[in-house]
Amino acid sequence: MSLRKVARDQVLGQNCPTPMIYHQSIENCFPAAGGSALQETYANLLETASREVAVLRDRIAFLDLSSQKTDLHAANDLAQQHREDFEDVVVFGAGGSSLGGRVLCALADCNSPRLHFVENIDPHTIATLFRRIDFLKTGFLVISKSGETAETLAQVLVTLDQFRTTLGEDRIREHMTMITGPGDSPLRALAERFRIRTLDHNPDLGGRYSALSLVGLLPAMIAGLDPVAVIEGATTARDAALDAGRPEENAPAIGAAISVALQRRFGVVSTVMMPYVDRLEDFSRWYRQLWAESLGKGGEGTTPISALGTVDQHSQLQLYLDGPADKFITVLLGPMVGEGPRVDPSLASDPRISYLAGHDLGDLMDVSGMTLVETLARHDRPVRTIRIDHIDEVALGALMMHFMLETVATSRLIGVDPFDQPAVEEGKALVRKHMTELKGEG
Repeated sequence: MSLRKVARDQVLGQNCPTPMIYHQSIENCFPAAGGSALQETYANLLETASREVAVLRDRIAFLDLSSQKTDLHAANDLAQQHREDFEDVVVFGAGGSSLGGRVLCALADCNSPRLHFVENIDPHTIATLFRRIDFLKTGFLVISKSGETAETLAQVLVTLDQFRTTLGEDRIREHMTMITGPGDSPLRALAERFRIRTLDHNPDLGGRYSALSLVGLLPAMIAGLDPVAVIEGATTARDAALDAGRPEENAPAIGAAISVALQRRFGVVSTVMMPYVDRLEDFSRWYRQLWAESLGKGGEGTTPISALGTVDQHSQLQLYLDGPADKFITVLLGPMVGEGPRVDPSLASDPRISYLAGHDLGDLMDVSGMTLVETLARHDRPVRTIRIDHIDEVALGALMMHFMLETVATSRLIGVDPFDQPAVEEGKALVRKHMTELKGEG
């Protein structure tokens, strides 16, 4: 049996001991030219990556899902209060403090309360938001592990000032909740000053790895989603990887091994995440931060690119097919066939569009995604497919766990620390310096 077929069969879950929620295939990652050398490199890396994943248990905070589940009980009443008391809930947070919650909340069908994830400090955006919301009917959730993030602090400070003007200082604690790390920080000091309810951010859990904690789950609960289902999906994916009997059964290790093998053998320097599900567009942005900030160190790492099907078939595909052969593309597919409105054949009688007659929109979406995979493979552009059977909390929990494990496994293969961000910290220090100088000039 060829290495390609072994990888395909095992990852599709045909012989996996734990049922998988998603199905991954890398059969189109091995080009006709140079494929044997790539297969050899991949096989060696897969052995290493699988061993690295297997020893992660009890070493990494995001794998401790039992503690995350415990936190949910304490947050249940708080989430219910937000749902009952507020028409709008504003979430302040930067990077991983916001992206995980945004990804999960994209699943919510209801708009009560309306959630606003405000990650940037564009003054027009903030001013427009303040004009549109009724502060009397709005809750604010502030998330910052360090409690020192300049953007989040600035958002909180202008919000506190707005509260003092509109409702009075004493009302602030009724409308604001904070999640931040224990210990002294500017955000903690503000919470104490205004008696704002504060939940502890796990100090061992980095922001970009915090989606499965209250950082991501509290906003999801406020949106009416099931946090236990998210944890269950993540647990299934975690256990399938950590307990894999063979490397060929370890989905995150497979993803890490093929990514690094492609970089070493073919100079692949960009990693594209392209879901064919609008509700997963934010997932690609969450992945982009996770991959970039975890792996981009010491000259290592590949550049993550977020894309969306079918939109980017009309904007980026030309580059993927006919530009530099330096991209590894992941196409994320959902259950689309038979979904959505159907094209009435009487309206599509024109021979030029008759191929659409009688088909649902989901049929076209699914065919478009599979056609992209086929086209990329024909051009010898490495493309991985991941298909989920349901677009729900379980699937998102599993996908998040997969890619966190894949990222850590990749870091082990390229020799970087996936949990620090030294270059980012340098930039934060410069912001404080220049803001202080600007104040002096004023």
